[in-house]
Amino acid sequence: MKKNILITGGSGRIGSALANKLVDEGHKVLLADINISNLKKVKKKLNSKNIEIFQGDLRKAKNIDKLIKFGIKKFKYIDTAVHCSYPTSKKWGTAFENLNETNLSEDLQNQLGGAIIFSQRIIKYFLNHKKGNLILLSSIQGIQPPKFDHYKNLKMSSPIEYSAIKSGIISVTKYLSKYYKNKSIRVNCVSPGGIKDKQPKEFIKRYRQSCNSKGLLDGEDVSKLILFLISDESKYINGQNLIIDDGWSL
Repeated sequence: MKKNILITGGSGRIGSALANKLVDEGHKVLLADINISNLKKVKKKLNSKNIEIFQGDLRKAKNIDKLIKFGIKKFKYIDTAVHCSYPTSKKWGTAFENLNETNLSEDLQNQLGGAIIFSQRIIKYFLNHKKGNLILLSSIQGIQPPKFDHYKNLKMSSPIEYSAIKSGIISVTKYLSKYYKNKSIRVNCVSPGGIKDKQPKEFIKRYRQSCNSKGLLDGEDVSKLILFLISDESKYINGQNLIIDDGWSL
């Protein structure tokens, strides 16, 4: 069954890979992001009449409402929303010892708070529509601590606030799933392992040693799992955190 799907963070690695898969299967997709130039590049690359784009700062509820209204105008209704937005402050990635309350508050609000507000606005629409499917993005860092030896002597880190945010996403998923019991609304999240993004060769090597077959994943790998959650084949999966990490967390 063909669906109408809204993806935030639509120009990112996971969002754009997912859009590509969905278009190939004949679904209609609305990509939303704050970066209009990147959105246009994704739309041009996909080259499909089933793609719409929306530029906006989705940290604000009023812009989320505008996005939903735009989606209804273009598609008449929205079946599924996949929240891939990943806004970060200018000081994102600061070592734990050097964190300050201003940037910490900004990142917690933008990512965890933003996911909660997005969920609130889209579920309000789903209630009016009498059904809906919401998929959030967590991370392996939401289920266990980073492997700090992977980062040793490299100009990289896994921020403590990232772990807090992603574990929070899992809790939000479970909360909303039960909160809207018997409302024909599903809420799940996906926890990917690390995604390839020009990391240093030494990090890639270390990371691979903790995995079973591949190591760092591609956006396409994660999109296949999200496709399953979008499909009717997963209609009785609700409130779950699905992990895809090539064995990293074992």
